[in-house]
Amino acid sequence: MENKLIVSLSPHVHSGDTIQKNMYGVLIALLPALAVSFAAFGMGAVIVTLTSVAACVFFEWAITRFILRSDKLTIADGSAVITGVLLAFNLPSNLPVWIILIGALVAIGVGKLSFGGLGSNPFNPALVGRVFLLISFPVQMTSWPVHRFAEMAVGADGLSAATPLSLMKQAVKGNVDVLDSLPDSLSLFLGLNPGSLGEVSALALLLGLAFMLWRRIITWHIPVSIFATVIVFSGLMHWVDPQVYAGPLAHLFTGGMMLGAIFMATDYVTSPMSPKGMVIYGVGIGFFTMVIRLFGAYPEGMSFAILIMNAFTPLINTYCKPKRFGEVVKK
Repeated sequence: MENKLIVSLSPHVHSGDTIQKNMYGVLIALLPALAVSFAAFGMGAVIVTLTSVAACVFFEWAITRFILRSDKLTIADGSAVITGVLLAFNLPSNLPVWIILIGALVAIGVGKLSFGGLGSNPFNPALVGRVFLLISFPVQMTSWPVHRFAEMAVGADGLSAATPLSLMKQAVKGNVDVLDSLPDSLSLFLGLNPGSLGEVSALALLLGLAFMLWRRIITWHIPVSIFATVIVFSGLMHWVDPQVYAGPLAHLFTGGMMLGAIFMATDYVTSPMSPKGMVIYGVGIGFFTMVIRLFGAYPEGMSFAILIMNAFTPLINTYCKPKRFGEVVKK
C-alpha cells in the first residue's frame, strides 16, 4: 500500500493562471492610459488616482476585518487596487477628495463586499461607485478641466470644457451647428479633448487591449462585439441624418466607450462565461450605450449599459452554458 492513488476533482492540470497574476496583468495594461492621464492632467490626476486606490484598499481591509470579522487578507489579490484605478479613471481630475472617498466606500462596501466579496458581486464595483457619484453629485462629476494636450492643440483662447459627448447630445436635441466644432477623429483618438482620466486617449487604451489579448487575460468577444454594435448603430443613424447624429468614429473614441469595453465589461465576475454569451453580452452593452447616448437624458451611457447587462449575466449563463469537460455532443 505504499503507492497511493489520489483522486481529485477536475481539472487535473493547472493552467498557471491565478487571481493575482490576472489582476496585476490588468494593472500593467492600464499603465499606458494612466501615464497619459498623469501627463495630461498633472497633479490633479495623481491625487485622484492615489486617493481612489488608497481608499479602496483601506475600505476593503477595514470592512473585511472589523465588519465581516474575517482574518483572510484579500487586499493582496489586486482586485481592490484595480477597482481604485478604474474608479479614478471615471472621475474628473478636479474632483474633491471627500467625494472620491464616498465613491470608494460605495464601490467596495456596497458594490463588492455586501455581496460576499470578489467572485460574488453581480455588478462591477467601480461602476457602482461611479454611477452613485454621478447621481449624487452631478455638477462636480460633469465639470471637466481642459488638459495640457488640448491647450497645445487649440491654444489658450480656444479652450472649452465642453466634452465631445455633450456636443453630440446638443446636436441630437436640435442644436445641429455644434457638430461643426466636434474635434476630428485623430484628435479624439489621441485624446485632445476634455473628459475623465480614463477617457483622454483611445490609443493608450487600445495598447492595453493588445497586451491583455496577447497575455490571454481576456478574449476578443466582448470588446469586439461592443465596438461592432456601436459602429453599426451609430453608422445607421449617421446615414439617416448626418447633421444630427455623429459618425461611428466619434462615438468609438469619445467618453467611456474604450475604457468600458476593454477594462470594465470584460470583468471576469460580472460577464458571461461562454463565447456565445460574451457576444450577446457585448451586443447588449453596445445597444444600450447608443440608446442612452442618443435618446436618453445623459450624454454618456456606457456605465449604465454595463450595469444593465451585468444584471443579465446570470440569465445569459443559464442559456449559453459552456461545453462540459468530457461531454459527448449528440449529432
